[in-house]
This record gives sequence, structure tokens and C-alpha cells, in this order.
Amino acid sequence: MAQLKIVLGNKNYSSWSLRPWLALEQCGVPYEEQVIALDQPDSAAQIARFSPSGRVPALLDSDLTIWDSLAICEYLNEKFPAAQLWPKDPKARAVARSVSAEMHSGFLAGLRTHCPMKIKESLPMAEPRPEVLADLKRIEEMWSGARQRFGAGGPFLFGAFTIADAMFAPVVTRIRTYALPVSPETKAYCAAVWALPAMQKWVAAARAENFVMARYQPKK
Repeated sequence: MAQLKIVLGNKNYSSWSLRPWLALEQCGVPYEEQVIALDQPDSAAQIARFSPSGRVPALLDSDLTIWDSLAICEYLNEKFPAAQLWPKDPKARAVARSVSAEMHSGFLAGLRTHCPMKIKESLPMAEPRPEVLADLKRIEEMWSGARQRFGAGGPFLFGAFTIADAMFAPVVTRIRTYALPVSPETKAYCAAVWALPAMQKWVAAARAENFVMARYQPKK
């Protein structure tokens, strides 16, 4: 039996679940996975069995429970140092943590509100709202800055894949779903994230789901 168990929400919708799941996949260790359908009558009771916050994701390691996406990523970094989930260089690592924290706490007014993660769908926005464009501008600034300063060693923000890429992976899906206007450099980075075997594994599972979250459906 796997020592680790990660409890997730629907893979089509749960951006917070995608982040630590990608980091866990990067560690290359065995784990058990449980997906709980969100917005169902028993969702809260099901999640409460595993997460003291009443939210997903949660990581269970024997008698220890870690909740919150970024906290799980940090725990995995400490438990599996060979996976190198943060950059080795102290300056790069500090910037990687900064952009990850900004993603963790920000962008509510734009992307999160108006462009929820819907991996299975294609919903091009002819005229994205100003707050969405403002969020995109800031994200592209962070991505470009990280790539220019620290990204020479590979296609990701800090060269090799790190927690920072996991934190922004849901943004990559949103850019794709809503056909948001971004630079060629941003498109290249998004293509690298999308092509990750772990990302493709998540996408395939999301497309196979039949769960529907009513709050994310078009208003009639």
C-alpha cells in the first residue's frame, strides 16, 4: 500500500488540486489518489473525512495530514529533496517562492472569477474583461522575468520544472480554454507545461470525468 494519499477535487475543475498533484508526480514515488466530486450533496461530508479545513486538496502521510496546495508542495520538497522541486540557486529559489505565493493569494478579481478552470471545454473570449487582461499582464511579466533571468536551463520558468510551474499550471489551462491573448513567448511556455507527461495524464482523466459543477455552467 502506498504511504502517501492525495485527496483531490474534480480534475476538470479543481485548479487547487492540480498544483500539488503535479509536484507529487514529479517526485516519482508511489501514492494513492482519491477524487471527490465537488458541489454534490455529500461533498462536504466526504472531504471532512480527510481535510480539517473542509477543502481539497489534502495529502495524507501515515498519521500526518497536510492541507493547502502550497503547503503540500513545500512538504513534498522537504520529504523528497532529490526531486528538486525548488531551484538550487538561492536567488532563483527566492523568486520562485515569491511568484508562487503571489499566484497562491492573488488574481481573484480577474482570472479566478471570470475564467474558472474547465479543461474539457473550449470557450474563446472575444473580448476578455479588463480585470482578466490585467491579471494576464501581471502573470506574463512574472513569467517573462523568471524565464529571462533564470530559465536558460530548460523550457520552464526556472529552467527545470519546479513548484512555480505547478502553481501556474491552472493558468496554462485557462489560457487554452478561453483562448486568451498572450505573447509568443507565453505560448511557448504554455506548450511546454501542457506537454508534460504528468499534465497530459491529468488532462486525460479530466476529459473522462462526468461530474458537473452547476455554479460553473452558463446562466440560462
